[in-house]
Amino acid sequence: MEVTCPTCQSPLDVQGNHAHCERCERDFTLEPRCPTCHKPLEVLKACGAVDFFCQHGHGLISKKSVEYILVD
Repeated sequence: MEVTCPTCQSPLDVQGNHAHCERCERDFTLEPRCPTCHKPLEVLKACGAVDFFCQHGHGLISKKSVEYILVD
């Protein structure tokens, strides 16, 4: 997943659901969104696996298709 800083467009260092910009020295939170309705997803964690679930009728979402938005 390649995420860029909204301020300087540099690549962000992503660690889990957090991202850091070395150039701007800013931290961001990544929020998973449904690729169909663009609403926040519920994160399900079990036995080391992470799954995403849309509570708005789209069911389980593949982690490859999840959209992420940056939250300050």
